[in-house]
Amino acid sequence: DSNVVFQVGADGVSSKVRAAMGAQYLTWNYGQMGLVATVRLSEPTENKVAWQRFLPTGPVALLPLTDELSSLVWSINSDEARRLLNLTDECFADALNEALWKQHPRHPAVDTATRRLDSILDSLMLRSSAVRQLQPSVAEIEPNSRAAFPLAFGHSTRYMGAGVVLIGPVQYLALPHRASLHVMLFHTAVLHDYRDAAHRVHPLAGQGVNLGFGDVKCLTEQLTESVYSGQSIGSKSPLLNYETSRQRHNVPTMLAIDGLQKLYSTEATPIVVLRSLGLQLTHALTPLKV
Repeated sequence: DSNVVFQVGADGVSSKVRAAMGAQYLTWNYGQMGLVATVRLSEPTENKVAWQRFLPTGPVALLPLTDELSSLVWSINSDEARRLLNLTDECFADALNEALWKQHPRHPAVDTATRRLDSILDSLMLRSSAVRQLQPSVAEIEPNSRAAFPLAFGHSTRYMGAGVVLIGPVQYLALPHRASLHVMLFHTAVLHDYRDAAHRVHPLAGQGVNLGFGDVKCLTEQLTESVYSGQSIGSKSPLLNYETSRQRHNVPTMLAIDGLQKLYSTEATPIVVLRSLGLQLTHALTPLKV
């Protein structure tokens, strides 16, 4: 379109906009699938807490939607993901409840270390007085809500080009009313793509969409400032400011998430002990949760 002066690329991990920019894309696979679904809880409650459990096969998480519904993200190997997708909704709900509640045997070294830390926390009176909440149970799966997608790390070395910019997940792009300019928003409606043209992370920390929202907020601020200062909406300066700001934030966050994925993918006893103690301290000491 000859009237388009500025393009926003939000067309997913196989972004044509990114390819047209000639931006290098760094990526590696995690060897897992992300199985998603909408689930109805057994008991409606004030559903405001996101739950995540780290299983030997990968993390399973429930993210609150309403008092009765949660969104499931279950990271699991490809064969198991396909098996779970082929189950009936009733059998899938049973498998999910087992994943949420089943107690797995722990290495004796882990039990010994956590008991000793419990004793130390008790003696120092540092244990949090907060009552531990139990994870919810699932009553049923919303029909036709299950899907699975491959999990991978991905990052574009550039977020901007001449009149082009890349972002993560996007629902809308709010522009100032004075910006009566033609803006083309490339997007895809495929759920599992999450429209991550600029970056892609493992879902275990639940930060993928937050990174995308941060991109949208920063880009909107830069475009608004450029319009009100009389610049062209596609001028280089605001786009470069956006790229610099978001890369400085996104890259460390993405590497931290990748590190967590590797940390929870190993069964090496010393690492399992250390991560168990870390979680125990985080749960026991309230300031660490803030």
